[in-house]
Amino acid sequence: MSTKPITHVATTDITEMMKPGEGRRMDLPGFDAEFVDFPHYIVRITERIWHDRDVEKCLDWYAEDCAIHTMAGDIVGAQTVVQNTWATLKAFPDRRLDADNVIWSDEGDDAFYSSHLITSKMTNEGPSEFGPVTGKQIRVQTIAECLCKDNRVIEEWLVRDNLAAVQQLGFDPDRVAREQAQADKVNSFSLIDFHAANREAVLAGDSVSTDQSDAVGIAANALRASFATPDLDRLRDVYDFRVQAHYPGDVSLYGPDQVQSWCAGLRKAFPDLTVSIDHVADIPYLGTARDVSLRWAATGTHGGAGRYGPPSNAPIYILGVTHFRVMNGRVREQITIWDDIALRRQIASARYQGG
Repeated sequence: MSTKPITHVATTDITEMMKPGEGRRMDLPGFDAEFVDFPHYIVRITERIWHDRDVEKCLDWYAEDCAIHTMAGDIVGAQTVVQNTWATLKAFPDRRLDADNVIWSDEGDDAFYSSHLITSKMTNEGPSEFGPVTGKQIRVQTIAECLCKDNRVIEEWLVRDNLAAVQQLGFDPDRVAREQAQADKVNSFSLIDFHAANREAVLAGDSVSTDQSDAVGIAANALRASFATPDLDRLRDVYDFRVQAHYPGDVSLYGPDQVQSWCAGLRKAFPDLTVSIDHVADIPYLGTARDVSLRWAATGTHGGAGRYGPPSNAPIYILGVTHFRVMNGRVREQITIWDDIALRRQIASARYQGG
């Protein structure tokens, strides 16, 4: 299934949605009256599922045919969400999903879209998708992007820093990716083939508009500049000199020069990397600053040595989300997340195919 987006983009201030005379209550047609605004809906249903352990409520808050898109493949249906949630809790019984931010947009026709930045602290007390029990405590960031209507999630795009999870559990990321690729081969599944249509969509250049506001334009320029051949002068035009930038593997950078160095390593591995922007959301932050979320996709060929080992010529696909905080005309903070284990799994699959 393609992960190409809905194309409507809105940049709505919550104050524009309030009913007269109802204080800070937001008009949410089709949603339960207990939710005072859309971010409250997103945060509260997450807390009830994960903190209150009322997992069966997923059947109320996810559409029966809801598709959840990830780099490791798609899952479909509220019942599958319930099963996967219980499986995760079996491996990490104390897992929490604490909300760091909700950037959102009004999609029209009483539909809303959220980009929910989450930090999870958890202890590995059961076998996980990455390996045997370690007993280690880990902390991982996730962004869940949900299209919601009539009190339900009807489609979701999920990115988690699984590279950070694997590293903190004490496993070798490339070994985990090889084991997953080997299991794919046994099961006659190819993650490379699964993403073929997604790669074609990126190469078709079908990006959404990014001219809704100055902040969105700055964020889009920062994304494109960092994934193109990174030029420090160009990066300095869009990044604050004190920018704090985070990338998969719990990588924390400071300043445009460190962003350039890290992104140059990515570009070296994938010299033909191409990026499309698939969804935009934009909200105010403390006066004139803005928080911007860009859901994006990238494709390229693993044609260079370095971060991902010797060239495999694997055609790769990345599903990513970046949160930007734009202040005084530049990006002051940035959090970029994708599943780097799934990226390494595609490379490992190509090596298996090559014998």
